[in-house]
Amino acid sequence: MTVNRKLVLTPLLLSLLAACSSVPLDNRPAALYKEGEEFYASQRYEDAIAQWKKVREAYASPELTTSAELKIADAYFDSERFIEATAAYEEFRKLHPTHEKAPYALYRIGLSNYNQITGLDTDQTPQKNAVIHFEDFLRRHPKSEYAGEVKDKLEATVTQQIQHEQYVARFYYRTEKFAATIKRLEELLAAQPKSPLHDETWYLIGAARLRSGTPEKAKEAFNRLSTVFPGSRFIMDASKLLEKHY
Repeated sequence: MTVNRKLVLTPLLLSLLAACSSVPLDNRPAALYKEGEEFYASQRYEDAIAQWKKVREAYASPELTTSAELKIADAYFDSERFIEATAAYEEFRKLHPTHEKAPYALYRIGLSNYNQITGLDTDQTPQKNAVIHFEDFLRRHPKSEYAGEVKDKLEATVTQQIQHEQYVARFYYRTEKFAATIKRLEELLAAQPKSPLHDETWYLIGAARLRSGTPEKAKEAFNRLSTVFPGSRFIMDASKLLEKHY
């Protein structure tokens, strides 16, 4: 009798096939997703991102893929890789603009920029971007659970922007670039007209106008200072400056 070798499977081959089939192909992305969650929980963010990227690339189901995309962004955020986090959240919003987590992604974009803010004398791009995205968030989602926090961080960021502009204006004033001082501060008032910090703004505008030879306009600025901010410490400085130069 002739044995058909194609039909003979050795015990070793059978065991290998059984091992390979122990995790069905359709379930492997789910297993990878779970592994990513375990890595994430132990703060092994790089490993978590790697597993979730495999899930995303497998595209086993829209739900699992979408969840992996957001998890990748969260892992970047929690590992303080805010530039990558911003890009990942923006991509999520682009791909899923009506998803229930789209507001959360926008909130996190604002936070990612906010967390990159440093000093007054450094690049102010993160401040500008944080304000843009926080304002956009409040306009779109005023009743969100994150709205209160966003309002607080927006106010803090705007305050930092004003302080930066005043910082630059003081430099211009000290170096006797009075026209640049006035222009910078008038643009600031146009962009952010309401702030308790604007007593210094009006003082610097008045001082720069006085030093540049326009005392009547200087008095207008100082009058605005004393009217809007009657308790400001800059009122006395304005009076002394007028006595000295007018």
